[in-house]
Amino acid sequence: MSRITLVTLQVLVAVVSLLLWHVLTTYPIFGRMILPPFFFSNPFDVAKQIVAWFASGVIWKHLYVTLVEATLAFIIGSIGGIVVGFWFARQPRTAAVFDPYVKMANALPRVVLAPIFTLWLGLGIWSKVALGVTLVFFIVFFNVYQGIKEVSPTVLANARMLGMNERQLMRHVYWPSALSWMFSSLHTSVGFAVVGAVVGEYLGAAAGLGYLIQQAEGVFDVAGVFAGMFVLAAFVIVIDMLVTVVEKRLLVWRPNTGDARP
Repeated sequence: MSRITLVTLQVLVAVVSLLLWHVLTTYPIFGRMILPPFFFSNPFDVAKQIVAWFASGVIWKHLYVTLVEATLAFIIGSIGGIVVGFWFARQPRTAAVFDPYVKMANALPRVVLAPIFTLWLGLGIWSKVALGVTLVFFIVFFNVYQGIKEVSPTVLANARMLGMNERQLMRHVYWPSALSWMFSSLHTSVGFAVVGAVVGEYLGAAAGLGYLIQQAEGVFDVAGVFAGMFVLAAFVIVIDMLVTVVEKRLLVWRPNTGDARP
């Protein structure tokens, strides 16, 4: 499938979804409204709200706050997950000792942690960053750990036969093996970093997209709630595109299996 065809189909899905939303919230079917506008708003009201936010400039402050929180959570959580994942994969005894504790920590519901972080770190950005880190860290950790464990024994044996030391093995064998797993987790982590920031803002903040959505919900402004969610979705897509650009730069050596010929 060509790039143009793919983009066309993606845009078509969005257009059809918006048209269906508009029809179901505007025109009664069999004498009743399928999606009552009071609960679901409609695309035009949501679009007007988004345009009003950007035209007045009120949205930029909230976007900036959420961007800072999500970026810090993404960076800290990713670095922590990569470092600990590499360490555990290379130290099986340490991994075995801490395995039940890692699983226990990962099983904790993050929503329960949000008020605790607020008590510890206050209503500033760091309570939101901490919540985002807990979401990002485990995703990256488990993927990096598995990526190192999946190194081909044959490749590893051949590298050792060639006289590679641990540092060279890390650079030429372990790191390339983990990169694909790591970037797979980073794409998922982008959304979770933003989720952590927004949930934290929703529970208590003075600015941010979560705060904006919470304020709209408080006055039953359904269009404002949907507008905040659409801005949030676009925000995540832009950040994910940046991760994709970095991934392509670092994984330029990887063959494109989609172009393989029989």
